[in-house]
Amino acid sequence: MKPATAGTLDDLVTDVLAGRMGDDPARHRISVGFVTRQGAHHATRGRGYRNHVISLRLGAAVGSCAVEPDEIPDDAVYECVGRDVATLLAHPLPAVRVAALDAYLMHEHPHDPAAAVTVPAGSSLDKSLARATAVVDLLPAGPGRRVLVIGVVNSLLHRLRERGARYVPCDLKGGETEWGEPHVTDAVAALDDCDAVLASGMTLGNGTFDPLLRHARETGKPLVFFAQTGSAVLRRFVGAGVTAVSAEPYPFFWLDGGPTVIYRYRGENTR
Repeated sequence: MKPATAGTLDDLVTDVLAGRMGDDPARHRISVGFVTRQGAHHATRGRGYRNHVISLRLGAAVGSCAVEPDEIPDDAVYECVGRDVATLLAHPLPAVRVAALDAYLMHEHPHDPAAAVTVPAGSSLDKSLARATAVVDLLPAGPGRRVLVIGVVNSLLHRLRERGARYVPCDLKGGETEWGEPHVTDAVAALDDCDAVLASGMTLGNGTFDPLLRHARETGKPLVFFAQTGSAVLRRFVGAGVTAVSAEPYPFFWLDGGPTVIYRYRGENTR
């Protein structure tokens, strides 16, 4: 896939508005807006978690952005229905802008079937671990390598532990891992003390994506994303600072016990 011409997320939005990424976004209106709220506590795990995701539908494409629980009022999402994408790309809420951008890019550039990987049917834990394997396989992380994990998912840490990789768990909310390890809360401050970065697509919506991208470009460190947020957005940066992306458009693996699909895109940096 051709790397993005954009240097930053804002540059990508500029390209979309200028018609360089497809049809005029002002001509496309969002038909459906919805919020998905999920709570999970996998069998054998010591703690649970919650996910809130806002999603906007454009044609057959659904763009999404995960947010902190109760961060975005439902009405802010419902008010997007019937609005054109160009207008929503200037919305005051970053999460709405990301979901609209994601929907537009997926509409204009659907995910590549050749990149599809099936997460097999199973329990919530089975599927979480299967997805984690597919994600961690994108990361050139061997024994002893120090990985900054931004957006803590215990199944990802589980797979890294199996491979002998060291990791630094990072989450804006703080807290600790399944194994009692404290989360650091400042991802940018932790960048220098790592060999690779594994990050959630949520960084698109909370303002931390551009510093991660800049660090990867300046240092050459591997930067891999697992993206339910912005699955069609982050693939535009593969080969332009982003090493690889596990792109997971709606519906996500935790919504269905049957087989679900993710798309894996790789660039050149595998050191």
